[in-house]
Amino acid sequence: MLHGKHILLGVSSSIALYKAASVCSALKKLGADVHVLMTENATKMMAPVIFEQLTGNRACVDTFDRNFEWKVEHISLAKMADLLLVAPATANVCAKLAHGIADDMLTTTALACTCPKLIAPAMNTRMFENPVTQENLQTLRRFGWQVIEPASGHLACGDSGAGKLPEPETLVQFVRQELEYEKDLQGLRVLVTAGPTREALDPVRYLSNRSTGKMGYAVARAAAARGAQVTLISGPVDLAPPPFLTTVPVVTAEEMYQEVTSRFPQTDIVIKAAAVADYRPAEVAGDKIKKGDGEMSIPLMRTRDILGFLGEHRRPDQTLCGFSMETRDMLENSRRKLEKKHLDLIAANNVKVPGAGFAVDTNVLTLITRDREEELPLLSKDEAAHRLLDAVIALRRQAE
Repeated sequence: MLHGKHILLGVSSSIALYKAASVCSALKKLGADVHVLMTENATKMMAPVIFEQLTGNRACVDTFDRNFEWKVEHISLAKMADLLLVAPATANVCAKLAHGIADDMLTTTALACTCPKLIAPAMNTRMFENPVTQENLQTLRRFGWQVIEPASGHLACGDSGAGKLPEPETLVQFVRQELEYEKDLQGLRVLVTAGPTREALDPVRYLSNRSTGKMGYAVARAAAARGAQVTLISGPVDLAPPPFLTTVPVVTAEEMYQEVTSRFPQTDIVIKAAAVADYRPAEVAGDKIKKGDGEMSIPLMRTRDILGFLGEHRRPDQTLCGFSMETRDMLENSRRKLEKKHLDLIAANNVKVPGAGFAVDTNVLTLITRDREEELPLLSKDEAAHRLLDAVIALRRQAE
């Protein structure tokens, strides 16, 4: 996860600083080396020894503390740091950092840091919404800080509104997004499709499939973690929209066709993991179809072939990856699909293989290109997603 990463956690005197202890604990469990920098006022609200016991490192407060191995500590910490997170950040600390004021250990070290810097404001709603604070946050953004927007809700002061420090899990997500993976997809626009589509028969019933969207969501998360600008076009699923990307919900195959094709010209990589319906009812009844005494047949018509359209209208610099879910003759059927739809890569799996079916957290993929096949072992869908992206990146580098 974060093994070998050195993280500086700046803690200022917001009442929300108790959450910083949970952030420390979580980062430590992920393998990070965490050093805490506290303002003097923060020490009046929480003892530094708490952070020291959680991190195994001395909490730094006084820039001129002589009780340490001789070195210019704020400079040495800044040089060592892979990331600085200031959470919580009071309005006062935000103002100091925005204007280069360095009058304590936290602000002095921050001024010397060249690593990625994240800041999570936490304060009274009126202080947060004050134009001065908003201008300071905008200045921080201009200087390269990533501002983690506060949550809204009931505040410790009794007011309600924006200003709450996000939960520790959210703050840790931001750290992991920044540090966990090499940003080898930075600057690329990736479009991922996921989940099933639903084709209405009447106002009550629809035709669909067993897809849960887990594989497509894993691919979207992995691409975002590796620095891509990701758009996830998702059919109806019971999954929360992933952070750090744009999720576009759709229901029908036609809606997915419209959303994918409209974004395709601005996309570098397309990974189509959705299980799009091949057929839809030829007519949709306006009222619920009543049960009769005899048999019933449902006339069906083809939906539009999204992957086929993309293959026919692609640019040479675009990378196109499809999925092929089979129950027999997987390699033959998948390679035929690869050629017919002008794909660069197809990820094939057989739903009859244990661990490779629907609604599970694992998959067994075979990655097929025009000149090779790579059978992956049983992996979590997150691991499989990264292996798939490795293959996509390798193809793009070969084409350069």
